[in-house]
Amino acid sequence: MAKSLLTTPPPNRSVLRSNSSPASPPIPCNPVCFPLTDKIPPLTLLLPTRCSIGSLHRRLTPIPSLDSDVPHPLHQESVNLKSSKSYEQWDSWTAKFSGASNIPFLLLQLPQIILNARNLLAGNKTALLAVPWLGLFAGLLGNLSLLSYFVKKKENEVIVVQTLGVISAYVVFAQLAMAEAMPLTHFVMTSIVVAMGLIVNFIYYFGKLNAAIWQFWEDFITVGGLSFLPQIMWSTFVPYIPNSILPGAIAFVVSVAAVILARIGKLPEKGVKFLGGISGWTATLLFMWMPVTQMWTNFLYPHNIKGLSATSMLLAMIGNGLMIPRALFIRDFMWFLGSTWASLFFGYGNILWLYWFNCISREFFLAATVGLFSWIGMALWRDPVVHGYNSPLRSLKELVFGS
Repeated sequence: MAKSLLTTPPPNRSVLRSNSSPASPPIPCNPVCFPLTDKIPPLTLLLPTRCSIGSLHRRLTPIPSLDSDVPHPLHQESVNLKSSKSYEQWDSWTAKFSGASNIPFLLLQLPQIILNARNLLAGNKTALLAVPWLGLFAGLLGNLSLLSYFVKKKENEVIVVQTLGVISAYVVFAQLAMAEAMPLTHFVMTSIVVAMGLIVNFIYYFGKLNAAIWQFWEDFITVGGLSFLPQIMWSTFVPYIPNSILPGAIAFVVSVAAVILARIGKLPEKGVKFLGGISGWTATLLFMWMPVTQMWTNFLYPHNIKGLSATSMLLAMIGNGLMIPRALFIRDFMWFLGSTWASLFFGYGNILWLYWFNCISREFFLAATVGLFSWIGMALWRDPVVHGYNSPLRSLKELVFGS
C-alpha cells in the first residue's frame, strides 16, 4: 500500500498484479452492529472496515520498513511462474473478487441509514441513542487510516471501499447530530477530520500534495489510532470495570512523545521502524475489536439478538470473504488476518448466534456454513496450485514468515 523508503530494493510488484498499478491487499470491511434493548427499535450500524495495512508513517531517513508494509517477496520458484497463464488468471480473478466486495459493503450501509431516516422523520430521536458515536468514530479512524494506506499503493478497488466507509459513517454521524444523540461540538470536529482526510488523500492520490502536509496527516492518524484503541477496549467492559479515560490519555501522551522523538531523530532505528508499522496494526485491531464488542454484547443481552439483521451479517461475511484470496495471493498477513477474522467472527459468528437463538432457519445457517468454508478451502487449494506448491501450508508459511 505504501511507497515506503527502503534501504533495499522493493520486490517486483509486477509479479503481484499483471494489469494494474502496485498491488496491495484490499481491506475487510467490518460492519458494526449493536443489539438494542427491547424498548428501542433495532438498529444495525454497518461500517466498512478492515483489514490489513502496513506503515502509514513516512520516515525522515531511509530505513527498512516492516514486512507488512511491503508484501512478502515470493519464493524464486513462484516468481518464475509469473508468466504462466494460471498464475496471471488467478492474479486477475483475486483482484476482481476484491473489487466485487464493494457490492455487499455498499448494500450494508443502506439499512442503518434508512432506519435512522425513518426514525428522524417519525420524531423518534430516542432510537438513535442506541448507536454509540464513540464506536462509530473508531471505525471512522480505521477507514481513514486504511484509505491513506491504499492511496499510497494506488489500489483503486480498495480506495473505493474505504471512501464509501468514510462517507457512510459520516452520514450516520450527521443523523446522530440531528437527533442530538451526538454532541454538536464533537460532530463539528468529526466533520473537520472527515473533510481534511478526504481532501488530503484525494490531492495526494494525484501527486499534488506537499510532502510535509502528508507527513503531518500520517502522524495525526497514528496518534489518533494509538490513543483510541486502548480506550475503546477499556470502555467495552464498563461497568464491569471502572469508567475511565486513563487508558486513552496514557496512550495519547506516549504516541505524541514517540512521534516527536521520531521527527527530531532521537528515536532508535528499531523504534522508528516499529512506529512506522504500528499504525497499520492499530487500524486492523480497531476493526478486529468490533466483533469482540458485538460478541460481548450478545453474551450480556442474548434476548436482544433479534435486533441483528441476518441479511446484513451474511453480506458482512461475503464482503470480507471475497478479499481472503487476494490477501493470501499477495502475502499480506495483516490484511489476511483482518479479512478472515471479520468474515469468521463477525459475519459468520453472528449468524451462529442467530441460529442458536432460533432467529434464522437451519437452511440459512447451513448454506452460510457450507458457502464460507468451501470458499476458504478453495482459496487455500488454488493458491499453492498457481504457485507450484504441493501444500497450502507452504502458502500460509510464506504469508506469515515470508519465503
